[in-house]
Amino acid sequence: MIRLITDFDGPIVDVSERYYRVYQICLEKTRTVNQQVKQLPKDEFWQMKRLRVPEKQIAVNSGLDEAQANEFASLRKKTVHTDPYFQYDCLAPRAVDALSKIQQAGIDLAVMTMRRVRELDYAFKKFDLAKFFPENRCYCLSNDYVKTRDTDDKPLLMARAMTELPPAIDTWMVGDTEADIISAQKQDIKMIAVECGIRDRSQLELYHPNFIVKDLSTAVDLVLERSKAAQ
Repeated sequence: MIRLITDFDGPIVDVSERYYRVYQICLEKTRTVNQQVKQLPKDEFWQMKRLRVPEKQIAVNSGLDEAQANEFASLRKKTVHTDPYFQYDCLAPRAVDALSKIQQAGIDLAVMTMRRVRELDYAFKKFDLAKFFPENRCYCLSNDYVKTRDTDDKPLLMARAMTELPPAIDTWMVGDTEADIISAQKQDIKMIAVECGIRDRSQLELYHPNFIVKDLSTAVDLVLERSKAAQ
């Protein structure tokens, strides 16, 4: 059996609009009544996120002072993963076709995400994705999990998956962040990083994934191609 484990936000769901809406709201809430600020256009904001520009620097670039930047960063952290804003997420282009293709090929498919159970359930219902991921192939955080850092939390999820999932001849991981890459490397799993998420190529290259490709669809084609070659 061949297995593909995919991250959710990035490869499957585009979160850029949610992040941008939260940026706009936090900027508005942090500025003073008559203060002139410079709201960044979405493309510029998202490029900063993909380059891992710190939240405080994004705030300063938007016209806030240092104290306000700290307030902005704190508010943004508290807000971005709260329920009212998940409605702004949308499906990544070609993601559903890619999931269908991998399922039809008979490859075992699992999802691994830093979303909580209720957040993943919401997206599954909204985008009709539960058909791709049975409950025993979903690895996410419990609703009451206290997050630390993704680079610490996600490897724990991966370690759990490796003990619970049936043995596979070959396992691949697809993701868009350093947490995905580190999780795969710690378990000696082949890692495909995708450029369609919250890190650009230069940031992904720092962590040395096995491959960097455009999106989930391209990653699926790569897995299928390699699988055929190995048979």
